[in-house]
Amino acid sequence: MLTGIYILGEASYNKIYGQAERDDISALVQIKGQYDASAIQANLALLADVDFIFSGWGGPKLDEEFLAAAPNLKAVFYGSGTIKRLVTEEFWQKNIPITSAYAANAIPVAEFTLAEIIFSLKRGWHYAFSIKREGKYFKKGAVPGAFGTTVGLISLGMIGRYVCKLLKCLDVNIIAYDPFISKEVAADLGVTLCTLPEVFQQSDVVSLHTPWLKETENMITGELFASMKNEATFINTARGAVVNETEMIEVLKKRPDLYAVLDVTYPEPPVPDSPLYTLPNVIITPHIAGSMNRECERMGRYMVNELQLFLANKPLEWEISQAQAALLA
Repeated sequence: MLTGIYILGEASYNKIYGQAERDDISALVQIKGQYDASAIQANLALLADVDFIFSGWGGPKLDEEFLAAAPNLKAVFYGSGTIKRLVTEEFWQKNIPITSAYAANAIPVAEFTLAEIIFSLKRGWHYAFSIKREGKYFKKGAVPGAFGTTVGLISLGMIGRYVCKLLKCLDVNIIAYDPFISKEVAADLGVTLCTLPEVFQQSDVVSLHTPWLKETENMITGELFASMKNEATFINTARGAVVNETEMIEVLKKRPDLYAVLDVTYPEPPVPDSPLYTLPNVIITPHIAGSMNRECERMGRYMVNELQLFLANKPLEWEISQAQAALLA
């Protein structure tokens, strides 16, 4: 029987691989145990006859020393998102398949985004904060609502596309900026492609889904924020470094009508004296859009499905190539 091993922190193991997932994997593969990366590094002999690695947050560095100790390694199943911290040039040269649960993690991010979009279109944060601040019921003003208004998405990767799917339950106009998406694909998604400035100028809510790459650092500038419609909202569930936060903060100080909903910041968390903590038009959540608690088991389930495909000699649905790995934040 083929052998497998779990290599990830105990907390991650318990979150990602629920009892049902462990049982299904054990029915297909003889499991040697669960270890964190440091324990494996201290005893590389544990890898001698391993065919499969099941991992997740806190997984091992797949470098030359590690790979030399695992001569039978046939595939790596990474039950989390980006694999950047695991893979090395030596790993790619081995042509060992590696698959990721990034698509499973996209689901709760998109769901979180939909909730924030709807709440923002109702100006929910504005009224909740105003009532708390004033200590009394606050008079309603104009509310955009979720009919005929415009939602702007920045990047149509896995998460952005799933947000498009969820937005179909609303009667909103969806526009997006993504220079790598064709008009035909955008049309299938029900999206009108625009320039980045047009997304900020025309949208009632702007939601960022751009990966953090060297080329995308500080991509969202103060000038873009300054061009937003009155009482518009910006949502970031991507990465804080994609936003020039210094410039964003300056605009938010001058434009109290704008709101920023930030599930990510840079650095994360913000420095202790950051204005992000005290600005009345900024909402910060502690990076909770992604998979939490039971949602993490969905990622483990994806790895069970990938193992079944591999053993059936079928293509892996979520295999990551070296080129793809460079783009997944």
